[in-house]
Amino acid sequence: MHFLFFISLLKFIFTISFSLSSENQIKLGLDWFINPDHAPIIIAEKYGYFKNENLKVEIIEPADPNDPPKQVAAGKIDIAISYQPQFHLQIDQSLPIVRLGSLVSTPLNSLVVLKNGPIDTIKDLKNKKIGFSVGGFEDALLSGMFERYGLSLSDVELININFSLSPSLISKKVDAVIGAFRNFELNQMDIVGHPGKAFFPEELGVPNYEELIFIINIKNRNEIKFKKFLQAIQKATIKIVNNPNKTWNDFSKYRNGLNDELNKRAYRDTIKRFSLRPNAYDLDAYQKFQQFLYKQKIIKKIHDIELFIKP
Repeated sequence: MHFLFFISLLKFIFTISFSLSSENQIKLGLDWFINPDHAPIIIAEKYGYFKNENLKVEIIEPADPNDPPKQVAAGKIDIAISYQPQFHLQIDQSLPIVRLGSLVSTPLNSLVVLKNGPIDTIKDLKNKKIGFSVGGFEDALLSGMFERYGLSLSDVELININFSLSPSLISKKVDAVIGAFRNFELNQMDIVGHPGKAFFPEELGVPNYEELIFIINIKNRNEIKFKKFLQAIQKATIKIVNNPNKTWNDFSKYRNGLNDELNKRAYRDTIKRFSLRPNAYDLDAYQKFQQFLYKQKIIKKIHDIELFIKP
């Protein structure tokens, strides 16, 4: 009898301990290897903002950037960084996910050409070669940008360059590239002496959208640890905006390979794009972007998007 009571007591203690532990632990899957886009996360960790919220955050760099949203849907990790365009597609595919908050609140994607090359306007791209890395959404971006200039995708030759964006453009394998992040590729090209010029989708007919967002499993949306996570991210973002030089110095020391000219420039250019209110959302903007994706046949139907973005 005493033995059975002792076993029951151990089970109870273990259950309570596990519950308390899971309430404070977060597995966070990034969209790519650590880079300046993730500065608020790294600064929140280095400056103790997660610890102040009684959180222990495990930062995971994926082997495949498509994996983290699927892992969130399967309950294998708690939070994933994803892209708003992919988020709409994932909802359309019935993944059980919701938006937790925003990391980078403006587009980074752009159409880039050589600054001193023959392309001055979008119209000049007719009968030219455009390199891309990810089909589908990047096709939709181009279509949206072409529309006001009377062009269509059939007026250009699309070439899959498999993420070799800057090299393909510099070597003139293609005349332009879509999918170039304005905070990285433009700096990379300038560093090697081949400056680029960017055309910004949100200025040329594509509705504004958030480049990077945090997503979680829909069943976890009311867990308090996620609110604490965003509070730490917001505090780190404010610290970055107010102290760009100090936070760059600390970010660059987080690991080997970060402290170089490209990351330093990218850090500078990304600061103004971080979301100062990561828990805020713009319903109208999400609805307009969803309509754009539907028109471009990227998603199959219109959803009540507020259900997926409202805290």
